[in-house]
Amino acid sequence: MIPYTPAPIIHDTLIIGGGPGGLTAAIYLRRFRRNIILVDKGNCRLGWIPVTHNYPGFPDGIHGQALLDKLRHQLQRYGGEVIQGEVTRLVREDGCFVAAHEGGEIRARTVLLATGIADSGMPIENFLDAVACGAVRLCPVCDGFDVIDQKIAVVTSDTNPVGHALFMRTFSADVMLFERTREALVDPADRQRLLEAGIRYITSPLLGVTMSERMTPVMHTEDGESYHSDVLYPMLGETARSDLAVPLGAQTSACMELKVDQHQSTTVQGVYAIGDVAQGLNQISVAAGQAAVAATRIHNALPYHFRERPV
Repeated sequence: MIPYTPAPIIHDTLIIGGGPGGLTAAIYLRRFRRNIILVDKGNCRLGWIPVTHNYPGFPDGIHGQALLDKLRHQLQRYGGEVIQGEVTRLVREDGCFVAAHEGGEIRARTVLLATGIADSGMPIENFLDAVACGAVRLCPVCDGFDVIDQKIAVVTSDTNPVGHALFMRTFSADVMLFERTREALVDPADRQRLLEAGIRYITSPLLGVTMSERMTPVMHTEDGESYHSDVLYPMLGETARSDLAVPLGAQTSACMELKVDQHQSTTVQGVYAIGDVAQGLNQISVAAGQAAVAATRIHNALPYHFRERPV
């Protein structure tokens, strides 16, 4: 007798990444009565944020991890859950997507990537503790208002050497900009812009950052000088975690962000991207909005799932 082998489960959607975008998409799709599975490897950047004040509905702000917990609880109310693990490979096979992870294989008709970004490294002492206490900050758009009139240090970035420092002058008259390399990223025209804005420009390359006894940043430059500030925006640089989609043929733009259309669809049919891994402004509220758009598109693109009459 040939042993019975049950057919593998094919989910409507595999969501990879359990940040605010992935969780919001999962909530929408479960409310659409879709069979989904969400896999998250942990270490979401939102969990680092001590408090966010620009996410709607929380006038007193909310801790990043608390917001994640609320979204997970909301998903559980609709029968969804988060599977802990890392998807290591994604291929197309027999008309569906097959994802490999520690627990085996997952099959799905569609895939939604909410995998976020990876920050480039920089020697900052006690980095996570410094982020947790607000001494090191990662997003001027998110929290510039929260550091009004503080002494602010900014580090040049390859793609936007002076833009972030100029942006922070909106919030403080005391801004310093540090060069990252020996080959200056700031050209003469930008130096003039800094001068006119009253931004102090430190040309000696920044070697590293330590934290003072009261957990404020101390910047150490190649010429042996040390500079103190209240907060530091290192502008680390970033690379989108799009490596699962690229082998499928997905197109990317700057920083490996996935190109998407107005429905958050990538250039690969059936693969969607939201949040920091996709083109757009990297904000929690933007990721949530993109999740709503993508989830609704996915639901409408899948075969109908009519509800049976109650018995």
